[in-house]
Amino acid sequence: MTLDEFKRTLNGTTVPRGCGPALAALWWARKGDWDKAHKLVMDEDSRDAAWVHAYLHRLEGDAGNAAYWYRQARKPVADGGLDPEWDAITGALLDGGD
Repeated sequence: MTLDEFKRTLNGTTVPRGCGPALAALWWARKGDWDKAHKLVMDEDSRDAAWVHAYLHRLEGDAGNAAYWYRQARKPVADGGLDPEWDAITGALLDGGD
């Protein structure tokens, strides 16, 4: 699935089939359900989930917690806009993730 195809699924009510927890969390985050997104990644033990977890805490405004999760994901702390970061993470995960 391409990023544009994934974005089109946001008009629906269910996460696209085959999405793992990290992509599903990004889907719910974009739909405005931070809590559901956070629950999907908070107990996952992958770098992809940690990257999404970092994004979610950045979205929440908790820079310190976000920095911790960026370190867990082995990614640099993002400092640009949230929408471009969502696109970058989602695109990377759709391409296979880490």
